[in-house]
Amino acid sequence: MAELTDWIGRTEEHHDVILPRPARFMQATLDRTPSLAEGDALPPLWHWLYFLEAVPASGLGRDAHPKRGGFLPPVDLPRRMWAGGRLDFAAPLVLGQAAVKRSTILDVTEKSGRSGPLCFVTVRHEILTGGQVALTEEHDIVYRADPDPAAPAPVPPRAPEGAEVTETVQPTQVMLFRYSALTFNGHRIHYDVDYARQVEGYEGLVFHGPLTATLLADLATRSLGQPLRRFSFRGTAPLAGMAPFTIAGRRVEGGMDLWAARGDGAQAMQAEARV
Repeated sequence: MAELTDWIGRTEEHHDVILPRPARFMQATLDRTPSLAEGDALPPLWHWLYFLEAVPASGLGRDAHPKRGGFLPPVDLPRRMWAGGRLDFAAPLVLGQAAVKRSTILDVTEKSGRSGPLCFVTVRHEILTGGQVALTEEHDIVYRADPDPAAPAPVPPRAPEGAEVTETVQPTQVMLFRYSALTFNGHRIHYDVDYARQVEGYEGLVFHGPLTATLLADLATRSLGQPLRRFSFRGTAPLAGMAPFTIAGRRVEGGMDLWAARGDGAQAMQAEARV
């Protein structure tokens, strides 16, 4: 643990241009007409299509994520998951603008859960355009051990009731493939069903947590009719096996509370959007 905490404070910086083409490809991935053009505002959470790191194949680990020990600490646990995040939107990211992303390791914490040892890493990202911070994000990553086949399955929380708006999402292999390609995400749980089942213990291919969060932010933006000021989300159970699921929300003072629910009624993600 002492070695891992040495990574706290480590920083890196990436430069990119918020080009329209990835945004149009994202529209197509969501089965929408590709219409975004230079000068348009980038929808919330679509910044994950940019500032991608081109890690050579030899630099990937078992799960096809980049090997640990570069910017991220060398956590000695095999499974890596996107646990959640918190975002503040100070100004829109505009298509065609040059931007800078500055990342800092904020915290590294080891814990013990019902499924075994866990390690949480929190990273802060700031995206600047014209020298001003447009977006601040705190990204929570959790590392965990391989599943024990003899251990009982965890019981996820139940999804809330009282939704004012609900939409059904039908995952497809093409959707998962396209989002993995757009974000240059090699994690095998999203396209290698044998790996997902036999190594990481899922029922089948896993729907991306960031894509679930993106769909919830999009639902809030369309329902509220205003740009988001803050958005937070936390994954609570996997969406696996290509089964349809719902995204839902209800208005609260200043915004919307949202969640994603599996067909069995389990909550897969909870989120809060504020305008």
